[in-house]
Amino acid sequence: MTVLILTDGVSAASSSVAPAEVIAEGRQIYVDQCSACHGATLEGQPDWRSPLPSGRLPAPPHDATGHTWHHPDDVLLRIVREGTAAIVGGGYESDMPGFGDVLSDAEIRAVLEYIKSTWPKRERSYQESVSATN
Repeated sequence: MTVLILTDGVSAASSSVAPAEVIAEGRQIYVDQCSACHGATLEGQPDWRSPLPSGRLPAPPHDATGHTWHHPDDVLLRIVREGTAAIVGGGYESDMPGFGDVLSDAEIRAVLEYIKSTWPKRERSYQESVSATN
């Protein structure tokens, strides 16, 4: 049995993916706001683990080859809303801006649901688990 818990109209699904309309909305927002850096197919920038000449890291992939699925939902929401540097702290510098002035929390959640919908079951299950314990 699959259980869906809706928050702000966005699924916090257990063992499933969000409703198709949420994923479609998130995909379009991703294309409009995220794909320029993170890639049309969530592939990230080349050599994303190696610092650029600026010392900052390239945009990571959001597919299963990246590390997005290691983070709980609340951390992912804060990263998108506030930017990576605001979350990491300690003088960390990042090219990832905060989108809190551009996107609502519901829109950010839709983007995250789109990204999560592309992950294999193992990564989705792990990410659901870390989100539930956080």
